[in-house]
Amino acid sequence: MQHAHPALSPHRIGALALRNRLAVAPMTRVSANPDGTATTEMADYYAEFARGGFGLIVTEGIYTDTTHSQGYLNQPGLATEAHVEAWRGATDAVHAHGVPFIAQLMHAGALSQGNSFGAGTIAPSAIAPIGRPLGEYGGHDHWPTPRAATHDDIRSVTAGYADAAARAVAAGFDGVEVHAANGYLLDQFLTVYTNQRDDDYGGDLVNRIRLTAEVVAAIRDRVGADVPIGVRLSQTKVNDFTYRWPGGPADAEVIFAALARAGVDYLHVASEGRDFIDTARFSDRRTITALAREVSGVPVMANGGMHGPRQAADVLDGGHADLLSVARGALANPDLPERLAAGVELNPFDHAMIQPMATIANAREWSTARSVR
Repeated sequence: MQHAHPALSPHRIGALALRNRLAVAPMTRVSANPDGTATTEMADYYAEFARGGFGLIVTEGIYTDTTHSQGYLNQPGLATEAHVEAWRGATDAVHAHGVPFIAQLMHAGALSQGNSFGAGTIAPSAIAPIGRPLGEYGGHDHWPTPRAATHDDIRSVTAGYADAAARAVAAGFDGVEVHAANGYLLDQFLTVYTNQRDDDYGGDLVNRIRLTAEVVAAIRDRVGADVPIGVRLSQTKVNDFTYRWPGGPADAEVIFAALARAGVDYLHVASEGRDFIDTARFSDRRTITALAREVSGVPVMANGGMHGPRQAADVLDGGHADLLSVARGALANPDLPERLAAGVELNPFDHAMIQPMATIANAREWSTARSVR
């Protein structure tokens, strides 16, 4: 008798019961209205994954305030009451299928490619980001040099996250995920070459993870004990695919312990690649996610090639993670859990799905065209 794939077994995040261990990963879709309000098309997009059997859905990055946080034009927000009202259509659509829905809260910092509010960029230090903006998300030319954040800015950032989390709950979301990965503001504080501060938020690693921990604590204070809070972390960035935490496992232990003390309910470790079990290993042979489980004591979500049935099984059976988040594999297969249960082959991802812009409309146009060829 054939055994069910381990990704199809149930799990929990805090009070949330998940039907399986497969989550839709955050994917920037630049498909909101210009004022940051979510659209009916976005509601249909997220509901499609819920209908396809995923156990959890995490939104694209949502900006948190009306000053510096927005990263992309047509990015959705949770910074106004209009944003709250607009998101209710999406949360209702997902909940109609009995699937929990988590809002990922994001501050772009220096990696802002578009801001509807006319504000400049802020970062830990006044250092221009390396690399170039992302053309698929409307970027061009070069990154501007940000202004070094003052202590007042830092307090505003923290308050913005807490306020956005409260709005997420009001909009019907089941939890929030703090985006501290991929080179955005909180990751800029964590990264040595973007953080040259000499105050309590710079210098050693304890100081560099401080802002993320303070954001988690502020959200917890605002939303209470029952709303799950996650943090997404990565070593690599959208503008730097080779960066790794300089101290390896020693750095990881400090980071994971600080976030556990701050009160996270789960950790989401992203961008470790298609050959996850090899590329996610530190020099001591532990994977970054296994170490996160060991240090934090909370469920850990792995990301990077998790649509592959063999790798997904090896990650779960090997104790490397508790949950799996799927991005491009989900985009090509919104019914991936059902396909996995039935043993049906997955559709391959084609980069044309996010060309020339990574919008919902372009992905659907590609899928429709492909289905009639």
